[in-house]
Amino acid sequence: MTLEVRDNPTRQRYELVDDDRIVSIADYRIDGTTLVVPHVETDPSMRGRGMADELMRGMLDDLRANNRTILPLCGFAVAYIRDHPEDTDLLAS
Repeated sequence: MTLEVRDNPTRQRYELVDDDRIVSIADYRIDGTTLVVPHVETDPSMRGRGMADELMRGMLDDLRANNRTILPLCGFAVAYIRDHPEDTDLLAS
């Protein structure tokens, strides 16, 4: 399994890709330097394997590298950041 997190600005989402298969997505819209994330979803056949966690980790690392913040609206994204206090500095105020 080769996992890669990539930003797909054309579709306004981050994608977790296993080889050439998209296994998890995080939809977003941009508000200035903030990504508003209303939805995170994993392919049902890949659930329970930590795919959405991998996606969130890669997305947050990318946001940090590009001096962006996040406004998580999706319950999963909110819970992920709550469970990873080292990332709370990325929350939009």
